[in-house]
Formats: sequence, C-alpha cells, structure tokens
Amino acid sequence: MSIAAILLVVAAAVIHATWNMLAKRAAAAGATFVLAYTAVSAIAYAPWVIWLLLSGKALAWGWPQLSFLLASGLIHLAYSLCLQKAYFVADLSVVYPVARGTGPALSTIGAIVLLGEPASFAGMAGLVLVVAGIGLIATQGELAAFRRPGGQRGVAWGTATGGLIALYTVTDAYAVKILNIAPVVLDWFSNVLRFFLLLPFFLANPRDWLRLMRGHWPAAIGVGLLSPLSYIFVLSALDLGAPLSIVAPMREMSMMVGALMGMFLLRESVTVWRLAGCGILLAGVMLLGSQ
Repeated sequence: MSIAAILLVVAAAVIHATWNMLAKRAAAAGATFVLAYTAVSAIAYAPWVIWLLLSGKALAWGWPQLSFLLASGLIHLAYSLCLQKAYFVADLSVVYPVARGTGPALSTIGAIVLLGEPASFAGMAGLVLVVAGIGLIATQGELAAFRRPGGQRGVAWGTATGGLIALYTVTDAYAVKILNIAPVVLDWFSNVLRFFLLLPFFLANPRDWLRLMRGHWPAAIGVGLLSPLSYIFVLSALDLGAPLSIVAPMREMSMMVGALMGMFLLRESVTVWRLAGCGILLAGVMLLGSQ
C-alpha cells in the first residue's frame, strides 16, 4: 500500500468524522437535511464530473456500469436516511463507533456463513472485540442500560447503518476497481439519484421541509462538500491499488475522532468506559482486517 493511498485514507477518516458531527447537529431535520446536502454535493462537484465525462475519462458506459450506479445510489439513500434517524435517537459517540465498527464485523460473518470461508483465530477474536467494544460504548460499563427505555436504540440503528456501510463499500469497490468508474463520478451520480428520489416528497409539502431546515443550512453545505470528498479519497486509494481488506479497517480510525468530537464539541457524556469501548472496537476492526 503506497504512502499516497495511506494519506488519502487518513485524511478521509478525519473528514468523515467531521461531516458526521455536522449531520448529528442537524439530526432533527431528517430526510430534509439529506435532500439539502445532496443538492449541495450535486452542484459543487458537477464541474469536475462534466470535465471527466467530456474528456472520456469517467467510465466506459454499459449495462454493468449503469446497474452499479443505480445500486450505489439506492444503497447510499438508505444509508443516509438510516444515519440521520440514528443521530436523532442517540448520541454521536454511540452511533458513530457502532455504525463504523459493525460494517467489517458483518462482512466477516457473511463471508463465513454465506461464502463458506474458514473462520480464522484473528477473525473470531476481532468479532469478540467488536461486540465487546459496542457493549461498552452503549452501556458505559453498566449492563442495566439495556433495560432502560430507549437504551438499545442507538445500538440498533447504528448496527443497521453499519450493515448498509458494508453493502455500499463492497458495491462501490467493485464499481471502481473492476468496472473502472471514476470515484467522483460514482459518488456524484449517487447524490443526484438520492436528490431526485427525495424531491417529490419535498414538492408535496415544501413549507414543512423548509421549516425543518431553519438553522441547518451551514451544516448542509458542510456535509455536501465534505461527505463526497471523504468518500472520493477512499475510492481513490482503492483506485491506486490499495486492497479493500486494508482500506476498510484503516478508515475506522475515524471512530475515535468521532467519539472525541462528541465529547469536546457536542458536550456529550463520553466517559472512560465509552472511550475504552472505542479503543477495543478499533482493535477488533484491525484484527478483522489482518486476516
């Protein structure tokens, strides 16, 4: 893995945690916020995409490419809506580590159960650490937290988000590495598709949607600019030849960044237990990636 690819993944991790903090601040806006930031992304990155399309460097058009562009857009739409719901019901320092940690764990379980891959010691140890880390993050060392009303919601929605992360990571990696779709083109088409799928709901009741966005436009602009940039960096690292099995776990260093942002910027209750859970979860993800 080249130095350039490593730097791209590290930068992507920091940017990713930053835009998730902005999304958390606008959690109450829900789907309205997703529509707003996808519009920003589509407009901001359009010149780059148009230049690639006109120069013929974007992709070789065909049914496989079009199918993966459509699949990527639908999966990312489900992910975006699920993430906003998760941030609405729970803290950033709970949802973010759980979502980022369950993706690699679910991928490993799927490979063992569905593909018949052998269960390695590193893989099993990694799964145990991921589960233990999630437990510490969610309960802060107090198991009774799961019995309280809403105690499981952050973990449930974070896990659902993690499953969608695993799905779009594999789909988009295939689109970039095998079908040779330019990363920025893949992400841009995904944003455009999300925008037009949500637009009819906005047009049906524009006043309520605009009311929900009051005070959240700066965050929407930030997410609209940073979210594609973070993901383009990851896809570009893959395009440089970096293996997905290393890139996916490396991205998860953003978990600690997200937890610290929740603690210092959002003033969430981030105890030693929750930070320890992040560290254990991160160690588990690294073990999963070492297989």
